[in-house]
Amino acid sequence: MIPVAHGIGVVRDLPVPASFFFVGAFVVLVVSFILLGVLWRRPVLESRSAGRLLPRGLSALLLSRALRLVLQAVSVGVFVLALTTALFGTTIELLNFAPTFVYVVFWLGLPLLSVLLGNVWSVLSPWRAIADATVWLLERGGREPRPLLEWSGRWGRYPAACALFAFVTLELAHPRPAYPRTLGIAIALYSYWALAGMAVYGREVWTRCGEGFAVAFALLARIAPFTVRDGRVAVRWPFTGLWGDERMPGTLVFIAVILGSTGFDGFSRTSQWQDLLGNVRADLAGSSLRVVDLVTTFVSMAALATLVAVVLVTYLAAVAAARALGHIERSLVPDFVLPLVPIAAAYLLAHYFTLFLIQGQFIITLMSDPFGKGWDLFGTADFAPNLAIVSPETVWYVQVAALVVGHVAGLAIAHDRAVAVFDDRVRALEAQFPMLALMVLYTLGGMWLLTRG
Repeated sequence: MIPVAHGIGVVRDLPVPASFFFVGAFVVLVVSFILLGVLWRRPVLESRSAGRLLPRGLSALLLSRALRLVLQAVSVGVFVLALTTALFGTTIELLNFAPTFVYVVFWLGLPLLSVLLGNVWSVLSPWRAIADATVWLLERGGREPRPLLEWSGRWGRYPAACALFAFVTLELAHPRPAYPRTLGIAIALYSYWALAGMAVYGREVWTRCGEGFAVAFALLARIAPFTVRDGRVAVRWPFTGLWGDERMPGTLVFIAVILGSTGFDGFSRTSQWQDLLGNVRADLAGSSLRVVDLVTTFVSMAALATLVAVVLVTYLAAVAAARALGHIERSLVPDFVLPLVPIAAAYLLAHYFTLFLIQGQFIITLMSDPFGKGWDLFGTADFAPNLAIVSPETVWYVQVAALVVGHVAGLAIAHDRAVAVFDDRVRALEAQFPMLALMVLYTLGGMWLLTRG
C-alpha cells in the first residue's frame, strides 16, 4: 500500500466497546427523527438560505477581479508544477511533489475548504483560469468566443460522474496510483477533458456538468455558511443551501460515486478483501507482473462499481418506499437527492482527515524540493512532520461524530423537503421512515468500515 493513497484510521483500544458507539449512533438518529417530526412542521431552510449580506466594502474586496487574478495565477502555477514534477521529477512517490499534492492537498483540502468557505474552486480551478485567459485573449484580438456545440442538457451531470469515477478508479483500483509518471499522464488526460469540454460546450456549462471536481466542490459548497448573492458575499446558516429539489440528471449517480468510492476505500482494507486479492494473485502466480496488475485493477474497479451500485440501489429503494407511503405518483428522487450531500461530506471527513493532517504536512518539505533533486528552495527541506498530531482515540471520536452529524443533517434536510412535498404532516412523517432506515444503514455501515483493517 502506498502512503498517499488512503487515509482511513483503525482504532483497536477504545475506552468502551465499539458496540456502544453503534448503539449510540442508532439512538441519536432515532431521537433526531422523532424531534424533527414533533418540532419541524413546515419548511424553514429556504427562508434562511439567503443569509445576511456582508458589508459592501468587504464583499467588493473578496470578489474583486484583482484578487481573483492573483489566485488564478497561483493556481495555474501550482498546476504546472504538479504536472511537470509528475512527468519529469523523481519516480520515488514520497519525494515527488505531485502525489502528495494531488491526493492529499487537492483532493482532501478542497472539499474541506468548500464546506467551510463555499465554492472557492470557481476561483482556484486552473482549467477555468486557462479558459478565462483564452477568452480574454480572443476578445482582445477582436474575435467573439463561442462554444462549438450547444449543450442540450440531456446528459446532465453524467459526464462529471464519469470523470470523477475515472479519478477514484485511478486512486483506489490502480496498483500504483501515486507513481509519478502514471499520475502525470492522468493529470494531462483530465486537463484535456476539462479544457476541451469548455472549448466545445462553453465554460459555464462544462463547469456545471462535465468537470468532475467542479461539480463535487460546488455540491459540497452548498453546505457552507457563505454564499454569493446579488454580487455580494452573504453569511447564512450551514446546510441551508441544500433546500429544495435538484432536477439536473446525473446528480444522484454523481453523489453515489463519492459515497461508493469512500465506502470501497474502507472495504479495501478489510481482511476479506485482502484475502480475495491474495487468492487472485495466487491464481496468477505463473503470469507476468503486468498481467497480475491488470487483473487486480479490473477486480478492484468492479468492486468499486459494485459499491456505487449498492448506494444507488439502497437509495432508490428508500425513495420508492417513501413514494408508496406518501401516495405520490411522480418520482421523488429530485426531492431527496440533496440530503445525500452532507453524508458524502461526512464520509470524506471520516475516512480521510487523518491522512490530511499527517500526510499533508509533508507538502511543506516537498515545496522546497518538488522534483526530488535534493534542493532546499525555501529552507523547509528538513521540516519534521508531527506524525502523532492526533491520538487514535481522537481519530475515532472525530470519525463517529462526522458520520452521525452528517446523517442527522441529511435527515433534517430530507424532512424539510418532505413537509414541503406532502400536504399532510402525518403522511410526511410516515414517508420519512424509509429515509431513517437508509440513514441508519449508511451510518452503521460507515462505522463498521472504520473498525475494520
